[in-house]
Amino acid sequence: MKSEEFDKKFDSGEDIMEYLDLTKSIRPALISKRVNVDFPDWMIQLLDKESKRLGITRQSIIKFWIAEKLKEVGV
Repeated sequence: MKSEEFDKKFDSGEDIMEYLDLTKSIRPALISKRVNVDFPDWMIQLLDKESKRLGITRQSIIKFWIAEKLKEVGV
C-alpha cells in the first residue's frame, strides 16, 4: 500500500492496525534503566512498613512517590 492510501484510510477514521507491524514498535518513555540508590536503614524500615500497609512492593512505592513529586514540580 502506498503512503497516500494509508494516510487517507487513517484520516477517514478507518482501522489501520492490520497494516502496522507492532512487533518492532517501541515506547521510549517506558524504557527502564536501573538506578542504585542507598537509603539509611531507618528509611528502609519506614518504606517497608508503608509498602506492607499498602500491599505493594518497596520499589513500587518509591517509583510512585518519585513520580508524584516530579508531577508536582512540573517536570
